[in-house]
Amino acid sequence: MIQHYTARLAALAIAFLVSYSLAAHTGSVRGIVLDGKTGKPLDGANIYLLPDQSSSVSNTFGQFLLRNVSPGPYTVSVGHIGYETATQSVVVEDGISVDISITLIASDIRLNEVTINSVKAQPFSSISDVDLKLRPLNTSQDFMRLIPGLFTAQHQGGGKAEQMFLRGFDIDHGTDINVSVDDMPVNMVSHAHGQGYADLHFLIPELVKRIDFGKGPYQLDKGNFATAGFAAFKTFDELDNSFVKLEGGMYGYCRTVAGINLLNSSHGDGKTSAYLAGEYSYNRGYFDAPQNFNRLNLTGKFTTLLSAGKQLSITLSAFRSGWEASGQIPERAVREGIIGRFGELDREGGNTSRYNMNVQYLQSINEHSLFKSNVYVCYYDFDLSSNFTFFLKDPLNGDQIRQREKRLLAGYNARYVNDYHLGPFKTTTEAGLGFRLDNTRNSELSHTLNSDIVLERLAFGDISEANFYGYAGQTLYLLPQLVFNAGLRMDYFVNAYNNKLPSEAMRSSYTTRGLSPKAGLYYNFSNSARLYINYGTGFHSNDTRVVVAQQGKDVLPMAHSFDLGTVVKPHPRLLLSAALWMLDLQQEFVYVGDEAIVEPSGRTRRLGMDISLRYEFLKYLFLDADINYAHARARDEAEGSNYIPLAARLTSIGGLTYRKGAWGASLRYRHLGNRPANEDNSVVAKGYTVFDAALNYSLRSFEFGLQAQNVFNTAWNEAQFDTQSRLRDEVMPVSEIHFTPGTPFFVKLTAMYKF
Repeated sequence: MIQHYTARLAALAIAFLVSYSLAAHTGSVRGIVLDGKTGKPLDGANIYLLPDQSSSVSNTFGQFLLRNVSPGPYTVSVGHIGYETATQSVVVEDGISVDISITLIASDIRLNEVTINSVKAQPFSSISDVDLKLRPLNTSQDFMRLIPGLFTAQHQGGGKAEQMFLRGFDIDHGTDINVSVDDMPVNMVSHAHGQGYADLHFLIPELVKRIDFGKGPYQLDKGNFATAGFAAFKTFDELDNSFVKLEGGMYGYCRTVAGINLLNSSHGDGKTSAYLAGEYSYNRGYFDAPQNFNRLNLTGKFTTLLSAGKQLSITLSAFRSGWEASGQIPERAVREGIIGRFGELDREGGNTSRYNMNVQYLQSINEHSLFKSNVYVCYYDFDLSSNFTFFLKDPLNGDQIRQREKRLLAGYNARYVNDYHLGPFKTTTEAGLGFRLDNTRNSELSHTLNSDIVLERLAFGDISEANFYGYAGQTLYLLPQLVFNAGLRMDYFVNAYNNKLPSEAMRSSYTTRGLSPKAGLYYNFSNSARLYINYGTGFHSNDTRVVVAQQGKDVLPMAHSFDLGTVVKPHPRLLLSAALWMLDLQQEFVYVGDEAIVEPSGRTRRLGMDISLRYEFLKYLFLDADINYAHARARDEAEGSNYIPLAARLTSIGGLTYRKGAWGASLRYRHLGNRPANEDNSVVAKGYTVFDAALNYSLRSFEFGLQAQNVFNTAWNEAQFDTQSRLRDEVMPVSEIHFTPGTPFFVKLTAMYKF
């Protein structure tokens, strides 16, 4: 037996040495990919060396490198979504690097430009770029809905962060999805309203260049909250044109946004760009009582090339919004005629603001290694008044609560990626580290009257939370089409709470830590199919007040997840993907921000299937559809009483999109199936199917648009909860569905001038 294994190891060593010897007699192809219109580098382009089938992807500076190429003639093929494929002939010689420059010409979007590149690792997929360009997107809420299987619900006049649902999770306002903008976190830890609260309304939609997203806890650089998935937004470094845009619609909706190029790299030294953008919107709303939602955004971004391969960007932004809201109403209030479907029982509302500074540094050390980092500072405040139970607890004054906080947030991220060869094997090393510091002042939950009279303080104190982390991973190309990756991430938390309630005054501090291993294996069948399996461990941290209450024990619940999937392109105009997945979440203790109590939450298991289709029917007509199924259950509860409230079982989005020349049109649907509203499924949150449509026309410097939401005026409920409440004149409380009605038929017009 020993001799057998010794012989096998010797044979493997000889094969390695022979391969290494052969690799020494090779050359390389080094190049840059440029945009034909602007002359700027293009990142994310797919590069193939034919007929060798070696591949690469251009980096942020448009650079790529193909190494260990045997001498001989080749064709370099370069493709990118929204550009015509370009080719160039090269002759590789022994020990020589061939330098080339390839320019891509913009064109209409074609699915035949989509390729399944072995260098692009899981869980990223090129269909994210397709979706971003084919779908009409107007608000940050629309962007989140772009992620297949993710649904959002707004239940306070448009002002609060949306409630989200993904992969069998009621994510609340962001507990199980990691959201970032230019590597600056959006999620708020130990937030007054809920853990992981992710308010994207400070992001001006017209400034979004790209969204990277993934499902499951598989991405090394995504730490806290990345259990169900992540969404990473990237804004433009430079505007193609200055613009002014006006929007107006039903129910008193109006919006204006402008972006002005202050410095354009196409002029001057060609290295520096800067723009300033602003947005103001107002919406009375479709409710009986005015919601008076208003939002003001200002963003400025400066980008410069310090030298070849070194880029610095500085972004400053300011956001403020205020609103009133009709809140969630009980079904019986409508059924008994007390109020109408769009009525209210108690006035709610709030205001919030966020001010950001984000400094990003990017350096291409050479064609195969990249370093990027960013440092950010944010000031944030939040003030929210709500009443979910009306007169259940206080029959005289009502149950109104106020949640508020002021926060200073700062942090640093650094990431290094190096592509190189280990003998005959291509490999990539990734490493990163960083920290995040949060300090809140006067985090409060109070029982109030008329939003400003404090009847009783339920929670009041200062929170300090620090997260230090580091990670390292390795990707090994065992064959040109067979890729293995593995990595490990460590997170260390320091949580401190200064309780200011007179009856509970004390200072407490605890530390926690967690390790998150991740691994994946995928195989590409030429450039038309991929089979993959992913394993990952992720987590969401718990509120600092939970950490203190539990004395640092059982407060970092880990999620263990598997994905088995495939991406197939059986026809140049058809792209299919499917995945089977399972996710187990450990037992935890949860801080209920609306009540200032800590509750236990048992182990859960979620499993399901995701299916996606993209099809180019005709030259200018596209069809897309995503179907997602999830089976979510509590593992420690009896059968029949183990449902997870509001976990979406069946969701689907899709539609038709037409684009030809100056014209564009789309008809889209959103379907969310019935869901259990409580643990035994005796109360059901009803599902809905809603259709939206859009029509756009471009004429030189002008663009005009018509958009219709809920085309068939479906009566649907956007947010739903099984809540026990008591109305003013009721003797006994009633537990039933409380809901926020969804948007009725709504039309808006848009006009943009570019200069």
